[in-house]
Amino acid sequence: MNFTHHWPKHFYLVASGQTPPHHKPTRENMGSKAHNLLRMAAIGLPVPPALVIGTHFTHSPEDCMLPLFSVGLPALESATDMLFGDPRRPLIVSVRSGAPVSMPGMMETLLNVGLCEATLPGLLRQTGNPRLVWDAYRRLIATYGEVVAGLPGALFEDEISRTTLGRDERLLDFSELRELSQRFLALYLEHAGEPFPQDVRTQLGGAVQAVFASWQLHKAQTYRELHGIDEAMGTAVTIQRMVFGNAGCHSGAGVGFTRDPTDGENRIWVDFLANAQGEDVVAGQRNAHGHEVLAQTAPDAWNELQTIAVQLEQAFQDMQDFEFTVQDGALYMLQTRSGKRTPLAAARIALDLLDEGLIDAETARERTHALRDDDLATLRLVTQDAHKPGTGPATSLAEAMSACNGVVSGEIALDAQRAQERAAAGVAVVLVRQDAQTSDIAALDAAAGLLTQRGARTSHAAVVARQMNKVCLVACSALHIDEDRRSVRIGEHELAEGEVITLDGNEGLVYAGQVATVSVSDEALLARLHALRKAASRSAHKTDKHQHPA
Repeated sequence: MNFTHHWPKHFYLVASGQTPPHHKPTRENMGSKAHNLLRMAAIGLPVPPALVIGTHFTHSPEDCMLPLFSVGLPALESATDMLFGDPRRPLIVSVRSGAPVSMPGMMETLLNVGLCEATLPGLLRQTGNPRLVWDAYRRLIATYGEVVAGLPGALFEDEISRTTLGRDERLLDFSELRELSQRFLALYLEHAGEPFPQDVRTQLGGAVQAVFASWQLHKAQTYRELHGIDEAMGTAVTIQRMVFGNAGCHSGAGVGFTRDPTDGENRIWVDFLANAQGEDVVAGQRNAHGHEVLAQTAPDAWNELQTIAVQLEQAFQDMQDFEFTVQDGALYMLQTRSGKRTPLAAARIALDLLDEGLIDAETARERTHALRDDDLATLRLVTQDAHKPGTGPATSLAEAMSACNGVVSGEIALDAQRAQERAAAGVAVVLVRQDAQTSDIAALDAAAGLLTQRGARTSHAAVVARQMNKVCLVACSALHIDEDRRSVRIGEHELAEGEVITLDGNEGLVYAGQVATVSVSDEALLARLHALRKAASRSAHKTDKHQHPA
Protein backbone atom coordinates (compact mmCIF):
# COMPACT_ATOMS: atom_id res chain seq x y z
CA MET A 1 0.00 0.00 0.00
CA ASN A 2 1.30 3.43 -0.89
CA PHE A 3 1.16 5.36 2.41
CA THR A 4 0.85 9.11 2.18
CA HIS A 5 1.00 11.98 4.59
CA HIS A 6 -2.68 11.25 5.36
CA TRP A 7 -1.79 8.34 7.64
CA PRO A 8 -3.81 9.12 10.80
CA LYS A 9 -2.08 10.21 14.00
CA HIS A 10 -2.36 7.71 16.87
CA PHE A 11 -2.69 4.75 14.47
CA TYR A 12 0.09 2.17 14.02
CA LEU A 13 0.58 -0.76 11.65
CA VAL A 14 2.50 -3.88 12.67
CA ALA A 15 3.40 -5.77 9.51
CA SER A 16 6.46 -7.03 7.70
CA GLY A 17 7.68 -4.52 5.13
CA GLN A 18 4.91 -2.04 5.92
CA THR A 19 6.24 1.34 7.06
CA PRO A 20 3.58 4.04 7.33
CA PRO A 21 4.73 7.33 8.83
CA HIS A 22 3.97 6.44 12.46
CA HIS A 23 3.80 9.36 14.88
CA LYS A 24 5.94 8.53 17.94
CA PRO A 25 5.26 4.78 18.39
CA THR A 26 5.93 4.62 22.15
CA ARG A 27 4.57 2.39 24.91
CA GLU A 28 2.57 5.34 26.19
CA ASN A 29 0.96 5.99 22.80
CA MET A 30 0.34 2.47 21.49
CA GLY A 31 0.33 0.39 24.69
CA SER A 32 2.94 -2.07 25.89
CA LYS A 33 1.40 -5.10 24.16
CA ALA A 34 1.36 -3.48 20.72
CA HIS A 35 4.77 -1.87 21.20
CA ASN A 36 6.20 -5.31 21.92
CA LEU A 37 4.43 -6.73 18.85
CA LEU A 38 6.19 -4.05 16.81
CA ARG A 39 9.54 -5.08 18.31
CA MET A 40 8.90 -8.79 17.71
CA ALA A 41 8.02 -8.13 14.08
CA ALA A 42 11.17 -6.02 13.72
CA ILE A 43 13.42 -8.93 14.77
CA GLY A 44 11.69 -11.27 12.34
CA LEU A 45 9.45 -13.30 14.62
CA PRO A 46 6.22 -14.76 13.14
CA VAL A 47 3.70 -12.06 14.13
CA PRO A 48 0.33 -11.80 12.30
CA PRO A 49 -0.23 -8.28 10.89
CA ALA A 50 -2.02 -5.88 13.22
CA LEU A 51 -3.50 -2.39 13.30
CA VAL A 52 -3.19 -0.46 16.57
CA ILE A 53 -5.51 2.33 17.70
CA GLY A 54 -3.62 4.42 20.25
CA THR A 55 -4.37 5.20 23.88
CA HIS A 56 -5.31 8.72 22.82
CA PHE A 57 -8.82 7.49 21.97
CA THR A 58 -9.61 5.82 25.32
CA HIS A 59 -11.97 8.53 26.51
CA SER A 60 -13.47 9.34 23.10
CA PRO A 61 -13.42 6.10 21.07
CA GLU A 62 -15.99 7.43 18.60
CA ASP A 63 -13.28 9.75 17.28
CA CYS A 64 -11.26 6.81 15.94
CA MET A 65 -14.01 5.36 13.76
CA LEU A 66 -13.54 7.54 10.67
CA PRO A 67 -9.75 7.02 10.39
CA LEU A 68 -10.20 3.34 11.31
CA PHE A 69 -12.46 2.56 8.37
CA SER A 70 -11.08 5.07 5.86
CA VAL A 71 -7.33 4.45 6.28
CA GLY A 72 -6.42 1.99 9.04
CA LEU A 73 -8.53 -0.99 7.99
CA PRO A 74 -7.56 -0.71 4.28
CA ALA A 75 -3.89 -0.73 5.38
CA LEU A 76 -4.45 -3.93 7.38
CA GLU A 77 -6.28 -5.46 4.41
CA SER A 78 -3.31 -4.63 2.18
CA ALA A 79 -0.86 -6.15 4.67
CA THR A 80 -2.85 -9.41 4.88
CA ASP A 81 -4.01 -9.59 1.25
CA MET A 82 -7.54 -10.15 2.56
CA LEU A 83 -10.66 -7.99 2.66
CA PHE A 84 -12.81 -7.44 5.74
CA GLY A 85 -16.30 -8.74 4.98
CA ASP A 86 -15.28 -10.26 1.64
CA PRO A 87 -17.37 -13.38 0.87
CA ARG A 88 -14.48 -15.19 -0.83
CA ARG A 89 -11.33 -14.23 1.06
CA PRO A 90 -12.47 -12.61 4.32
CA LEU A 91 -10.17 -10.98 6.83
CA ILE A 92 -11.09 -12.22 10.31
CA VAL A 93 -9.58 -10.35 13.26
CA SER A 94 -9.12 -10.31 17.01
CA VAL A 95 -9.70 -7.09 18.95
CA ARG A 96 -7.55 -6.79 22.08
CA SER A 97 -6.79 -4.24 24.77
CA GLY A 98 -3.30 -3.13 25.74
CA ALA A 99 -2.37 -0.47 28.31
CA PRO A 100 1.12 1.05 28.63
CA VAL A 101 1.62 -1.19 31.68
CA SER A 102 0.64 -4.84 31.95
CA MET A 103 -2.82 -5.53 33.44
CA PRO A 104 -3.33 -9.28 32.82
CA GLY A 105 -6.93 -10.18 32.08
CA MET A 106 -8.41 -6.94 33.42
CA MET A 107 -9.85 -5.75 30.10
CA GLU A 108 -11.70 -7.37 27.23
CA THR A 109 -10.71 -9.36 24.15
CA LEU A 110 -12.88 -10.46 21.24
CA LEU A 111 -11.84 -13.12 18.74
CA ASN A 112 -13.18 -14.07 15.29
CA VAL A 113 -14.62 -10.61 14.52
CA GLY A 114 -15.74 -10.42 10.89
CA LEU A 115 -17.53 -13.76 10.78
CA CYS A 116 -21.13 -13.57 9.56
CA GLU A 117 -23.46 -15.49 7.29
CA ALA A 118 -21.81 -13.89 4.25
CA THR A 119 -18.19 -14.65 5.24
CA LEU A 120 -18.63 -18.15 6.68
CA PRO A 121 -18.35 -19.79 3.21
CA GLY A 122 -15.21 -17.76 2.47
CA LEU A 123 -13.46 -18.90 5.65
CA LEU A 124 -14.48 -22.45 4.80
CA ARG A 125 -12.88 -22.08 1.37
CA GLN A 126 -9.71 -20.64 2.95
CA THR A 127 -9.32 -23.36 5.56
CA GLY A 128 -11.22 -26.37 4.22
CA ASN A 129 -12.24 -26.95 7.83
CA PRO A 130 -15.98 -26.75 8.59
CA ARG A 131 -15.47 -27.53 12.26
CA LEU A 132 -13.12 -24.56 12.66
CA VAL A 133 -15.61 -22.25 10.92
CA TRP A 134 -18.60 -23.13 13.07
CA ASP A 135 -16.53 -23.26 16.26
CA ALA A 136 -15.17 -19.77 15.59
CA TYR A 137 -18.64 -18.43 14.76
CA ARG A 138 -20.32 -19.71 17.93
CA ARG A 139 -17.43 -18.28 19.97
CA LEU A 140 -17.88 -14.86 18.37
CA ILE A 141 -21.64 -14.79 18.99
CA ALA A 142 -21.18 -15.67 22.66
CA THR A 143 -18.29 -13.27 23.30
CA TYR A 144 -19.91 -10.41 21.41
CA GLY A 145 -23.13 -11.04 23.30
CA GLU A 146 -21.35 -10.87 26.65
CA VAL A 147 -18.81 -8.10 25.99
CA VAL A 148 -20.67 -5.79 23.60
CA ALA A 149 -24.38 -6.51 24.19
CA GLY A 150 -23.94 -7.04 27.94
CA LEU A 151 -25.61 -10.46 28.08
CA PRO A 152 -24.78 -12.89 30.91
CA GLY A 153 -22.06 -15.31 29.86
CA ALA A 154 -23.96 -18.09 31.62
CA LEU A 155 -26.61 -17.97 28.86
CA PHE A 156 -24.13 -19.42 26.40
CA GLU A 157 -22.18 -21.59 28.88
CA ASP A 158 -25.41 -23.32 29.94
CA GLU A 159 -26.28 -24.01 26.30
CA ILE A 160 -22.83 -25.52 25.78
CA SER A 161 -23.38 -27.76 28.83
CA ARG A 162 -26.73 -28.93 27.45
CA THR A 163 -25.04 -29.78 24.15
CA THR A 164 -21.91 -31.48 25.46
CA LEU A 165 -23.60 -33.48 28.26
CA GLY A 166 -20.27 -33.70 30.05
CA ARG A 167 -18.08 -34.19 26.97
CA ASP A 168 -15.14 -31.94 26.20
CA GLU A 169 -16.54 -29.27 23.86
CA ARG A 170 -13.47 -29.75 21.62
CA LEU A 171 -15.00 -33.13 20.67
CA LEU A 172 -18.13 -31.57 19.15
CA ASP A 173 -18.23 -32.08 15.38
CA PHE A 174 -19.05 -29.40 12.83
CA SER A 175 -22.77 -30.25 12.64
CA GLU A 176 -23.16 -29.99 16.43
CA LEU A 177 -21.26 -26.69 16.39
CA ARG A 178 -23.44 -25.43 13.53
CA GLU A 179 -26.57 -26.25 15.55
CA LEU A 180 -25.00 -24.62 18.62
CA SER A 181 -24.33 -21.46 16.60
CA GLN A 182 -27.98 -21.32 15.56
CA ARG A 183 -29.11 -21.66 19.18
CA PHE A 184 -26.65 -18.92 20.17
CA LEU A 185 -28.14 -16.64 17.49
CA ALA A 186 -31.62 -17.31 18.90
CA LEU A 187 -30.43 -16.61 22.47
CA TYR A 188 -28.81 -13.37 21.32
CA LEU A 189 -32.02 -12.22 19.62
CA GLU A 190 -34.18 -13.16 22.59
CA HIS A 191 -32.09 -11.49 25.27
CA ALA A 192 -30.55 -8.56 23.37
CA GLY A 193 -33.81 -7.64 21.66
CA GLU A 194 -32.12 -7.44 18.27
CA PRO A 195 -30.31 -9.88 15.96
CA PHE A 196 -26.60 -10.55 16.18
CA PRO A 197 -25.04 -8.02 13.78
CA GLN A 198 -24.35 -9.45 10.35
CA ASP A 199 -22.70 -6.21 9.15
CA VAL A 200 -19.00 -6.79 9.85
CA ARG A 201 -18.28 -3.07 10.21
CA THR A 202 -20.93 -2.87 12.91
CA GLN A 203 -19.22 -5.82 14.58
CA LEU A 204 -15.79 -4.20 14.45
CA GLY A 205 -17.03 -0.80 15.62
CA GLY A 206 -18.88 -2.40 18.54
CA ALA A 207 -15.86 -4.51 19.48
CA VAL A 208 -13.47 -1.53 19.44
CA GLN A 209 -15.82 0.59 21.56
CA ALA A 210 -16.32 -2.26 24.06
CA VAL A 211 -12.59 -2.85 24.46
CA PHE A 212 -11.97 0.84 25.08
CA ALA A 213 -14.87 0.86 27.57
CA SER A 214 -13.34 -2.10 29.45
CA TRP A 215 -10.68 0.31 30.76
CA GLN A 216 -13.38 1.33 33.26
CA LEU A 217 -14.43 -2.19 34.31
CA HIS A 218 -14.57 -2.59 38.08
CA LYS A 219 -11.82 -5.23 38.06
CA ALA A 220 -9.58 -2.95 35.96
CA GLN A 221 -10.14 -0.07 38.34
CA THR A 222 -9.39 -2.31 41.33
CA TYR A 223 -6.18 -3.55 39.72
CA ARG A 224 -5.05 0.03 39.05
CA GLU A 225 -5.76 1.00 42.65
CA LEU A 226 -3.84 -2.00 44.01
CA HIS A 227 -0.81 -1.30 41.81
CA GLY A 228 -0.81 2.51 41.72
CA ILE A 229 -1.50 2.76 37.98
CA ASP A 230 -2.61 6.14 36.66
CA GLU A 231 -6.16 6.02 35.31
CA ALA A 232 -5.33 8.76 32.80
CA MET A 233 -2.94 6.60 30.73
CA GLY A 234 -5.77 4.65 29.06
CA THR A 235 -5.54 1.60 26.82
CA ALA A 236 -4.80 1.01 23.17
CA VAL A 237 -6.79 -1.39 20.98
CA THR A 238 -5.07 -3.87 18.67
CA ILE A 239 -6.90 -5.32 15.66
CA GLN A 240 -4.94 -8.35 14.46
CA ARG A 241 -5.41 -10.96 11.76
CA MET A 242 -6.75 -14.12 13.36
CA VAL A 243 -4.75 -17.31 13.41
CA PHE A 244 -6.76 -20.32 14.46
CA GLY A 245 -5.62 -22.64 17.21
CA ASN A 246 -8.91 -24.50 16.87
CA ALA A 247 -7.99 -25.81 13.42
CA GLY A 248 -7.60 -29.46 14.42
CA CYS A 249 -5.14 -31.98 15.81
CA HIS A 250 -2.00 -30.06 14.78
CA SER A 251 -3.21 -26.76 16.21
CA GLY A 252 -3.66 -25.17 19.59
CA ALA A 253 -3.07 -22.16 21.82
CA GLY A 254 -0.64 -21.57 24.62
CA VAL A 255 0.96 -19.25 27.11
CA GLY A 256 4.51 -19.58 28.34
CA PHE A 257 7.34 -18.07 30.33
CA THR A 258 10.94 -18.11 29.19
CA ARG A 259 11.89 -19.11 32.77
CA ASP A 260 10.01 -20.63 35.68
CA PRO A 261 8.14 -17.69 37.27
CA THR A 262 7.79 -19.45 40.62
CA ASP A 263 11.47 -20.07 41.41
CA GLY A 264 13.31 -18.40 38.52
CA GLU A 265 15.03 -21.53 37.22
CA ASN A 266 16.17 -21.31 33.59
CA ARG A 267 13.61 -23.65 32.05
CA ILE A 268 10.79 -22.78 29.67
CA TRP A 269 7.36 -23.01 31.35
CA VAL A 270 4.42 -23.58 28.97
CA ASP A 271 0.69 -24.24 29.24
CA PHE A 272 -0.86 -25.53 26.02
CA LEU A 273 -4.33 -26.60 24.95
CA ALA A 274 -4.64 -28.49 21.67
CA ASN A 275 -7.38 -27.57 19.19
CA ALA A 276 -8.31 -24.46 21.18
CA GLN A 277 -8.19 -20.68 21.06
CA GLY A 278 -6.11 -18.49 23.35
CA GLU A 279 -8.96 -17.39 25.60
CA ASP A 280 -9.47 -21.05 26.55
CA VAL A 281 -6.08 -20.99 28.28
CA VAL A 282 -6.01 -17.56 29.89
CA ALA A 283 -9.67 -17.20 30.94
CA GLY A 284 -9.30 -19.71 33.78
CA GLN A 285 -12.18 -21.97 32.76
CA ARG A 286 -10.22 -24.74 31.06
CA ASN A 287 -7.44 -27.02 32.24
CA ALA A 288 -4.28 -26.87 30.12
CA HIS A 289 -1.31 -29.19 29.65
CA GLY A 290 2.45 -28.71 29.69
CA HIS A 291 4.89 -28.47 26.81
CA GLU A 292 4.83 -32.25 26.31
CA VAL A 293 1.43 -31.99 24.60
CA LEU A 294 2.72 -29.17 22.38
CA ALA A 295 5.74 -31.30 21.45
CA GLN A 296 3.39 -34.15 20.44
CA THR A 297 0.88 -31.88 18.66
CA ALA A 298 3.36 -29.81 16.65
CA PRO A 299 7.01 -30.82 17.21
CA ASP A 300 8.42 -28.29 14.74
CA ALA A 301 6.51 -25.46 16.43
CA TRP A 302 7.80 -26.59 19.84
CA ASN A 303 11.38 -26.54 18.60
CA GLU A 304 10.88 -23.11 17.06
CA LEU A 305 9.29 -21.81 20.26
CA GLN A 306 12.33 -22.80 22.32
CA THR A 307 14.56 -20.83 19.95
CA ILE A 308 12.21 -17.85 20.07
CA ALA A 309 12.24 -17.89 23.89
CA VAL A 310 15.99 -17.26 23.78
CA GLN A 311 15.54 -14.50 21.18
CA LEU A 312 12.90 -12.80 23.32
CA GLU A 313 15.15 -12.68 26.37
CA GLN A 314 18.01 -11.30 24.29
CA ALA A 315 15.76 -8.62 22.77
CA PHE A 316 13.93 -7.58 25.94
CA GLN A 317 16.68 -8.41 28.49
CA ASP A 318 14.24 -9.96 30.93
CA MET A 319 12.19 -13.08 31.56
CA GLN A 320 9.21 -12.95 29.19
CA ASP A 321 5.58 -14.04 29.44
CA PHE A 322 4.36 -14.81 25.91
CA GLU A 323 1.22 -15.99 24.13
CA PHE A 324 1.24 -18.03 20.96
CA THR A 325 -0.99 -19.95 18.56
CA VAL A 326 -0.22 -22.96 16.41
CA GLN A 327 -2.34 -23.33 13.27
CA ASP A 328 -1.83 -26.50 11.26
CA GLY A 329 1.68 -26.88 12.69
CA ALA A 330 2.76 -23.26 12.05
CA LEU A 331 3.74 -21.10 15.05
CA TYR A 332 2.57 -17.49 15.50
CA MET A 333 3.57 -15.14 18.32
CA LEU A 334 0.75 -12.95 19.65
CA GLN A 335 2.22 -11.23 22.69
CA THR A 336 5.24 -10.87 24.92
CA ARG A 337 5.82 -8.89 28.11
CA SER A 338 8.03 -9.01 31.17
CA GLY A 339 6.62 -11.87 33.20
CA LYS A 340 5.07 -11.55 36.66
CA ARG A 341 7.16 -13.55 39.14
CA THR A 342 7.57 -14.35 42.80
CA PRO A 343 10.21 -12.48 44.86
CA LEU A 344 12.34 -15.63 44.90
CA ALA A 345 12.17 -15.84 41.12
CA ALA A 346 12.90 -12.10 40.81
CA ALA A 347 16.20 -12.55 42.65
CA ARG A 348 17.34 -15.63 40.74
CA ILE A 349 16.37 -14.28 37.33
CA ALA A 350 18.14 -10.95 37.87
CA LEU A 351 21.31 -12.64 39.12
CA ASP A 352 21.30 -15.23 36.34
CA LEU A 353 20.74 -12.61 33.63
CA LEU A 354 23.68 -10.69 35.10
CA ASP A 355 25.88 -13.82 34.98
CA GLU A 356 24.77 -14.46 31.39
CA GLY A 357 25.72 -10.91 30.36
CA LEU A 358 22.20 -9.87 29.35
CA ILE A 359 21.98 -7.12 31.98
CA ASP A 360 24.58 -5.12 33.92
CA ALA A 361 25.12 -5.01 37.68
CA GLU A 362 23.22 -1.75 38.08
CA THR A 363 20.14 -3.21 36.39
CA ALA A 364 20.36 -6.33 38.54
CA ARG A 365 20.53 -4.16 41.66
CA GLU A 366 17.53 -2.11 40.53
CA ARG A 367 15.48 -5.28 40.00
CA THR A 368 16.37 -6.67 43.44
CA HIS A 369 16.69 -3.55 45.61
CA ALA A 370 13.30 -4.02 47.32
CA LEU A 371 13.89 -7.69 48.20
CA ARG A 372 14.50 -8.65 51.83
CA ASP A 373 16.30 -11.78 52.96
CA ASP A 374 13.07 -13.44 54.09
CA ASP A 375 11.59 -12.89 50.60
CA LEU A 376 14.01 -15.56 49.40
CA ALA A 377 12.74 -18.09 51.93
CA THR A 378 10.06 -20.63 51.05
CA LEU A 379 7.58 -22.12 53.50
CA ARG A 380 7.65 -25.91 53.34
CA LEU A 381 5.71 -28.59 55.18
CA VAL A 382 7.50 -30.16 58.13
CA THR A 383 8.71 -33.53 56.91
CA GLN A 384 8.17 -36.83 58.69
CA ASP A 385 10.71 -37.58 61.43
CA ALA A 386 11.32 -41.36 61.61
CA HIS A 387 12.19 -41.09 65.32
CA LYS A 388 9.01 -39.19 66.19
CA PRO A 389 5.85 -41.00 65.05
CA GLY A 390 3.01 -38.70 64.16
CA THR A 391 5.19 -35.82 63.00
CA GLY A 392 5.05 -34.43 59.49
CA PRO A 393 2.09 -33.67 57.24
CA ALA A 394 -1.03 -35.81 57.18
CA THR A 395 -2.20 -37.58 54.05
CA SER A 396 -3.12 -35.12 51.32
CA LEU A 397 -6.72 -34.87 50.12
CA ALA A 398 -5.95 -34.09 46.46
CA GLU A 399 -3.37 -32.83 44.02
CA ALA A 400 -3.49 -29.90 41.64
CA MET A 401 -1.26 -27.83 39.39
CA SER A 402 0.83 -25.28 41.25
CA ALA A 403 0.92 -21.74 39.89
CA CYS A 404 2.82 -20.28 42.86
CA ASN A 405 4.95 -22.06 45.44
CA GLY A 406 4.96 -21.89 49.24
CA VAL A 407 2.50 -23.17 51.84
CA VAL A 408 -0.56 -21.44 53.27
CA SER A 409 -3.36 -22.42 55.63
CA GLY A 410 -6.69 -20.64 55.96
CA GLU A 411 -10.44 -20.83 56.28
CA ILE A 412 -12.36 -21.84 53.17
CA ALA A 413 -14.20 -18.87 51.60
CA LEU A 414 -16.43 -19.55 48.60
CA ASP A 415 -17.01 -16.00 47.41
CA ALA A 416 -15.44 -12.56 47.42
CA GLN A 417 -17.68 -11.13 50.13
CA ARG A 418 -16.86 -13.93 52.59
CA ALA A 419 -13.14 -13.70 51.81
CA GLN A 420 -13.02 -9.96 52.37
CA GLU A 421 -15.13 -10.04 55.54
CA ARG A 422 -13.06 -12.77 57.21
CA ALA A 423 -9.78 -11.21 56.12
CA ALA A 424 -10.94 -7.88 57.59
CA ALA A 425 -11.52 -9.74 60.85
CA GLY A 426 -7.86 -10.81 60.83
CA VAL A 427 -8.47 -14.39 59.71
CA ALA A 428 -6.33 -16.11 57.07
CA VAL A 429 -8.53 -17.15 54.16
CA VAL A 430 -8.17 -19.53 51.20
CA LEU A 431 -10.44 -18.50 48.34
CA VAL A 432 -11.95 -21.66 46.78
CA ARG A 433 -13.54 -21.23 43.35
CA GLN A 434 -14.56 -23.30 40.36
CA ASP A 435 -12.59 -21.10 37.96
CA ALA A 436 -9.63 -18.77 38.30
CA GLN A 437 -11.28 -15.47 37.40
CA THR A 438 -9.72 -12.02 37.27
CA SER A 439 -13.01 -10.59 38.57
CA ASP A 440 -11.94 -12.04 41.94
CA ILE A 441 -8.99 -9.66 42.20
CA ALA A 442 -10.23 -7.79 45.31
CA ALA A 443 -10.94 -11.09 47.08
CA LEU A 444 -7.59 -12.46 45.95
CA ASP A 445 -5.87 -9.43 47.42
CA ALA A 446 -7.55 -10.18 50.77
CA ALA A 447 -6.99 -13.95 50.68
CA ALA A 448 -3.83 -15.84 51.59
CA GLY A 449 -4.23 -18.38 48.79
CA LEU A 450 -6.37 -19.57 45.88
CA LEU A 451 -7.63 -23.07 45.02
CA THR A 452 -9.67 -23.74 41.87
CA GLN A 453 -11.30 -26.74 40.25
CA ARG A 454 -10.44 -25.57 36.74
CA GLY A 455 -7.87 -23.30 35.15
CA ALA A 456 -4.26 -23.17 33.99
CA ARG A 457 -1.01 -22.06 35.64
CA THR A 458 -0.79 -19.28 33.08
CA SER A 459 -4.41 -18.09 33.29
CA HIS A 460 -4.69 -14.37 33.93
CA ALA A 461 -5.93 -14.92 37.49
CA ALA A 462 -3.03 -17.26 38.29
CA VAL A 463 -0.58 -14.72 36.85
CA VAL A 464 -2.03 -12.04 39.12
CA ALA A 465 -1.92 -14.39 42.13
CA ARG A 466 1.75 -15.10 41.44
CA GLN A 467 2.49 -11.38 41.15
CA MET A 468 0.89 -10.97 44.60
CA ASN A 469 2.97 -13.92 45.87
CA LYS A 470 -0.18 -15.84 46.84
CA VAL A 471 0.00 -19.63 46.97
CA CYS A 472 -2.16 -20.75 44.05
CA LEU A 473 -3.31 -24.23 43.05
CA VAL A 474 -5.42 -24.70 39.91
CA ALA A 475 -7.04 -27.59 38.01
CA CYS A 476 -7.87 -29.57 41.16
CA SER A 477 -10.12 -32.15 39.54
CA ALA A 478 -10.99 -33.77 42.90
CA LEU A 479 -12.56 -30.49 44.09
CA HIS A 480 -16.34 -30.07 43.90
CA ILE A 481 -18.13 -27.01 45.26
CA ASP A 482 -21.70 -27.11 46.62
CA GLU A 483 -22.87 -23.50 46.66
CA ASP A 484 -26.23 -24.37 48.22
CA ARG A 485 -24.73 -26.24 51.18
CA ARG A 486 -21.78 -23.80 51.39
CA SER A 487 -19.37 -26.69 51.42
CA VAL A 488 -16.73 -28.38 49.29
CA ARG A 489 -15.85 -31.99 48.63
CA ILE A 490 -12.17 -32.71 48.06
CA GLY A 491 -11.79 -36.34 47.12
CA GLU A 492 -13.73 -38.29 49.75
CA HIS A 493 -13.73 -35.49 52.33
CA GLU A 494 -16.47 -32.89 52.76
CA LEU A 495 -15.53 -29.58 54.34
CA ALA A 496 -17.82 -26.70 55.28
CA GLU A 497 -17.07 -23.09 54.45
CA GLY A 498 -15.03 -21.75 57.35
CA GLU A 499 -13.08 -24.97 57.95
CA VAL A 500 -9.33 -24.75 57.51
CA ILE A 501 -7.36 -26.26 54.65
CA THR A 502 -3.67 -26.09 53.72
CA LEU A 503 -2.32 -25.55 50.20
CA ASP A 504 1.18 -26.85 49.45
CA GLY A 505 2.25 -24.93 46.38
CA ASN A 506 5.64 -26.67 46.35
CA GLU A 507 4.20 -30.11 45.68
CA GLY A 508 0.73 -29.19 44.38
CA LEU A 509 -1.16 -30.85 47.26
CA VAL A 510 -4.19 -29.98 49.40
CA TYR A 511 -4.55 -30.97 53.09
CA ALA A 512 -7.34 -30.71 55.65
CA GLY A 513 -6.63 -28.49 58.64
CA GLN A 514 -3.50 -26.53 59.42
CA VAL A 515 -0.21 -28.30 58.80
CA ALA A 516 3.09 -27.42 60.43
CA THR A 517 5.56 -25.54 58.25
CA VAL A 518 9.17 -24.48 58.32
CA SER A 519 10.82 -21.58 56.51
CA VAL A 520 13.67 -22.73 54.28
CA SER A 521 16.09 -20.13 52.91
CA ASP A 522 18.00 -20.49 49.67
CA GLU A 523 21.40 -19.80 51.18
CA ALA A 524 23.29 -19.95 47.90
CA LEU A 525 20.95 -17.43 46.29
CA LEU A 526 21.16 -15.19 49.37
CA ALA A 527 24.94 -15.25 49.18
CA ARG A 528 24.83 -14.18 45.53
CA LEU A 529 22.43 -11.32 46.33
CA HIS A 530 24.59 -10.14 49.24
CA ALA A 531 27.68 -10.24 47.04
CA LEU A 532 25.93 -8.04 44.46
CA ARG A 533 25.02 -5.51 47.14
CA LYS A 534 28.47 -5.53 48.74
CA ALA A 535 30.06 -4.88 45.37
CA ALA A 536 27.74 -1.93 44.91
CA SER A 537 28.56 -0.63 48.39
CA ARG A 538 32.32 -0.87 47.76
CA SER A 539 31.93 0.89 44.42
CA ALA A 540 29.90 3.70 46.01
CA HIS A 541 32.48 4.06 48.80
CA LYS A 542 35.35 4.36 46.33
CA THR A 543 33.42 6.95 44.32
CA ASP A 544 32.70 8.94 47.46
CA LYS A 545 36.38 8.90 48.52
CA HIS A 546 37.44 9.99 45.04
CA GLN A 547 34.97 12.88 45.03
CA HIS A 548 35.70 13.92 48.65
CA PRO A 549 39.38 13.15 49.38
CA ALA A 550 40.57 13.66 52.96
